[in-house]
Amino acid sequence: MNKKRSAFSGKIGYVLSAAGASVGLGNIWRFPYLAAKDGGGTFILVYIILALTFGFTLLTTDVAIGRKTGQSPLNAYRMIHPKWGGLGILACIIPVVILPYYCSIGGWVLKYLGTFITGHGVEAAQDGYFTGYITSVWQPIIWLFIYLFLTAFVVYRGVNKGIENYSRILMPILLVMIVGISIFSMTLSHSDADGVTRSGLQGLKVYLVPNFSGMTLKDFVIVFVDALGQLFFSISVAMGIMVTYGSYVKKETNLMRSINQIEWFDTAVALLAGLMIVPAMYTFMGTEGMSAGPGLMFVSLPKIFEAMGVAGPVIGTIFFLMVSFAAVTSSVSVMESIVSNIIDRFHVSRKKGTVLVTIYACIVGVIVCLGYNVLYFELKLPNGAVAQILDLMDYLSNNLLMPTVALLSCILIGWVVKPQTIIDEVTIGGYKFGRKKLYIVMVKFIAPVLLAALLLQSLGVFSL
Repeated sequence: MNKKRSAFSGKIGYVLSAAGASVGLGNIWRFPYLAAKDGGGTFILVYIILALTFGFTLLTTDVAIGRKTGQSPLNAYRMIHPKWGGLGILACIIPVVILPYYCSIGGWVLKYLGTFITGHGVEAAQDGYFTGYITSVWQPIIWLFIYLFLTAFVVYRGVNKGIENYSRILMPILLVMIVGISIFSMTLSHSDADGVTRSGLQGLKVYLVPNFSGMTLKDFVIVFVDALGQLFFSISVAMGIMVTYGSYVKKETNLMRSINQIEWFDTAVALLAGLMIVPAMYTFMGTEGMSAGPGLMFVSLPKIFEAMGVAGPVIGTIFFLMVSFAAVTSSVSVMESIVSNIIDRFHVSRKKGTVLVTIYACIVGVIVCLGYNVLYFELKLPNGAVAQILDLMDYLSNNLLMPTVALLSCILIGWVVKPQTIIDEVTIGGYKFGRKKLYIVMVKFIAPVLLAALLLQSLGVFSL
């Protein structure tokens, strides 16, 4: 069965689709709370440096492998080197693990969107609202199904009619929403019970200006590790997604220009997400509110929307609509990676592959939802964290499998088949490879060391 492989219609379609794969909850939920926790400007500075070096290296490797082979990860790595097919299998496992719990979180976002749309945003600001929701049995499952079927519908329609078309619509809308709320955050002002007045502009300074005063070496290492881990979550590398999307890119496309655009778009959205959230957090909750952690979006932000008065419900609705867009574009890329692997391996139709993956995600997603009630347990992980089912799956995918795949990819390209394999693909058509020397040094030496350290820390070999 030799069907012509799907392809993006052009460079813009590919860039927006790949950016959609990168821009998701990692940018809008995870980046802001890490930036707030790690001192704002300091975290941002470290993150940008890593994005332009480490992130660039992994993104270039994944996309180039995909386009060179024209295959999803299951076959792509074996085509790069016959003895490294196992790496493709490992890469394929990651989106399989991620999809059910990501869609569960996506369901949470839709729940909050529905709450604000129906005029019940005040309820979302009450203590215990989020906990009450996730510990209920049926509500999370219902919202999971709604979110999952939205994702499946886009993937079902294919590369051009589905992924590319929806990315062309959603990504510009998403960007406009983020910029709009960011500007609004700068105008905020609030006086607390003690008479202390804080403004969005003061929060902007806290967010953007690095502050190294009192920072110990241990503190800096924590910031560095957080930023490094965030890159995996943000740019969707080392999980087969960018290999899959790369396989849809035409040979005449300037690969390096497209990679640079994806890199800058993803980083800009992450920075803007922090710009819209951190100054608002500082304005209404001070520096104490900036340590909200993972609960920032579902616990702290509704309280801020309530404090905004009349504008709060409107801003809250727009915010969760925007987060819903971002989440769907990412979950589409995760599901597409799995479906593409099934199509390439078993030669089934896209429709059948999408249905099979949706059924799987429904079953496992229900188990994830029940992990906060019927199936609740607490498990101490090697890195010291305490996990439920969702946390365990996140740890397995983001802390263990992704660094492992990235490390092995660097060894494969850096030392087995040599960096020239990627360089030749990038320079097809006479295009230049900007940062070529940086790429060689990163993929051979620096990236493997950083990845090995990240993996050892996740395994609890050393603690911070």
